[in-house]
Amino acid sequence: MSVTYPADEGELPGRIMSGEMAEQPGMLRRILAEGAPAIRAVASEVAARNPRFVLLTARGTSDNAALYAKYLIEITLGLPCGLASMSTTTAYGAKPDLRDVLVITVSQSGGSPDLVASTKAAREAGAVTLAVTNNPDSPLAAVSEYHIDILAGPEKALPATKTYTASLLSLYLFVEGLRGGDGAAAAILPELAEAVLARKDEVKALASRYRFAERMVITSRGYGYPTAKEAALKLMETSYIPALSYSGADLLHGPLAMVDNISPVIAVVTDGRGGEALQPVLDRLRGRGADLFVVGPKAQVRAASAGFVLPTAGVAEEVQPILEILPLQMLAYEVTIARGQDPDAPRALAKVTETH
Repeated sequence: MSVTYPADEGELPGRIMSGEMAEQPGMLRRILAEGAPAIRAVASEVAARNPRFVLLTARGTSDNAALYAKYLIEITLGLPCGLASMSTTTAYGAKPDLRDVLVITVSQSGGSPDLVASTKAAREAGAVTLAVTNNPDSPLAAVSEYHIDILAGPEKALPATKTYTASLLSLYLFVEGLRGGDGAAAAILPELAEAVLARKDEVKALASRYRFAERMVITSRGYGYPTAKEAALKLMETSYIPALSYSGADLLHGPLAMVDNISPVIAVVTDGRGGEALQPVLDRLRGRGADLFVVGPKAQVRAASAGFVLPTAGVAEEVQPILEILPLQMLAYEVTIARGQDPDAPRALAKVTETH
């Protein structure tokens, strides 16, 4: 089944982003067929080092992929895992003891100076370092002991789409490899991703609800929380709509007060324990009359103002985020086009962000 989203017609705004979104099913197949053996080999070597703790380092979209890895590592491996604050080493010169610590740095380009510097410092401090990038020839790959190529292919649109899902799948296969798993739960993803991306007309119709939105709130729990953060980032960088992402638990601790029947709320409802944990939050949102848009199972979408039904039956909860983000990427694209803007080239952004 071939997916085109939308047809390439000359210089249409967003044609690059739409083309890269459409590449994702084929890219997922490529990772499973060509990338998985190399990922398993790296995982086997890292597992033999018996790390006692994991630190994840990233920025932007890659930071959301790293957060997904944090859930995987803590839930499936039982290892404590944290998100690193790079400025402690790059700005303050701290020298933590990182012996027996696995430091995973996630970066699409592998070129940001602070990521390279913090990874180099981590290796000098005794860490086992792994770079997960779309560029095996990058400075980050060069300073890391191990490297995983996410095999996404060149990504030209400024909003990252295919490199995000490629990072998620690569990180899932790596964590599976650490525990001796085969990653079989991911085999169904390319086919389902193709089916989701084919529903572009459905998303276009939904996007018309949010063309004039002045603010959005996006929430989830568990494995869906990184999806909420990534969706918020995509909406902000393409359509310029302020989009606030919260864990459902955090939403109840104050931010719920700003929810009304005007500002849309998007809830990412993972089919599993994360969705169950989010249920009280959904009840509170409905009680406040929120314009609730749900991405998730059919039963949850039926109880909302609007939504997108995900094909989650038989899909392991830990790989559902690879599907969850797809309609939200399309939503960001369609809302941006409806507002007369070009999602390929958001203002004030560069493909490689050189933070220090």
